[in-house]
Amino acid sequence: MTTLTAAETILAIDLGKYKSTACTGERDTAAARFETITTNRGELLRLLERTQPVVVLIEACALAGWIHDLCTELGLRCLVANTAAEAWKFKHTKRTTDKDDARRLVELYRLGQLPEVGMPPKQTREWRGLIAHRQHLVGLRVRVQNRIRAILVGQGLPAPRAAKAWSELGLQGIGQFAKDLASCAAAELWRGQLQQTLVLFRPYRDLFDQAEKRLDQLADADAGVQILVSTPGVGPRTAEAVVAYLHQPERFGTGKQVSAYGGLVPRQFQSGEVDRRGRITKRGPAILRKLLVQAAWAMLRYNPWARAVYARLSRGKARKKQAVVALARKLLVRLWAMLRDQRPWRGPAADSPPQPEARAAG
Repeated sequence: MTTLTAAETILAIDLGKYKSTACTGERDTAAARFETITTNRGELLRLLERTQPVVVLIEACALAGWIHDLCTELGLRCLVANTAAEAWKFKHTKRTTDKDDARRLVELYRLGQLPEVGMPPKQTREWRGLIAHRQHLVGLRVRVQNRIRAILVGQGLPAPRAAKAWSELGLQGIGQFAKDLASCAAAELWRGQLQQTLVLFRPYRDLFDQAEKRLDQLADADAGVQILVSTPGVGPRTAEAVVAYLHQPERFGTGKQVSAYGGLVPRQFQSGEVDRRGRITKRGPAILRKLLVQAAWAMLRYNPWARAVYARLSRGKARKKQAVVALARKLLVRLWAMLRDQRPWRGPAADSPPQPEARAAG
């Protein structure tokens, strides 16, 4: 095995939750060696001290953030590979192992074809994490709400509707049907189920309120969010997601790049004279797409520009969903331009809409 020098060493790491595979290679030769380490800070530090690489290559994953931060602290260049890029796909490979993935990082880097992805600073990553956590709490809260509805409907009682039903006064009204499970007769066990489900709901509601409060504080302190909420129909939750995920909007050169990053562009299938478009790619952050689509539905109530775009794209009632997705893409591009230019909304002001065809999503 050729001895690797510090000036030539490339270190690629295939990251795993518990174990990671490191491939140490040279810049100008095919020589490589592999070793498996435990995925923790101490083991990684010892690996970096032992190999003294000029560049560290890792894949984009949940572990990439802290490893990138560690390399930055040590003054090492760290590149994060986008595994969703076409250059990473090897459809006809008969074998795929951790060693193969680590070696592939080195080979793509040598060829100058490593599909890099930008790594935002830790503060931005933490903001994104809180946004995702809030969405997770929304899902938990809705699941419990649906369970409460199902129990009541199953007994011929009216299901709770609208936000007032989940206020403290509304919960007290639901609670009149609840009873401790241990004291329930065999014919009314549903009352005990309702009691336990209500006990579950309150902590989820309180945790959600705490997350919302902290996000509101972050949104109030961010100039970009304040610019975006000037758009009729765009609230702080959508605005903060756009700001957090479009970190450094100047890194995008065109609106097409922004649309592709959001996964809101159609797939393209082209061969010879055949050129057709499919469904959207759904690449990039799913939370951003979800919030943009929800905002697009809401904008139909408040924003004349959005209603005009929707009317042009919907072609009647047959293309409602496609038109809203297209509106979400146009909205993303417009919000990106507002962030890039540091200018608030310059379209028509909000007004009282006519009866909308589409109902706004949550």
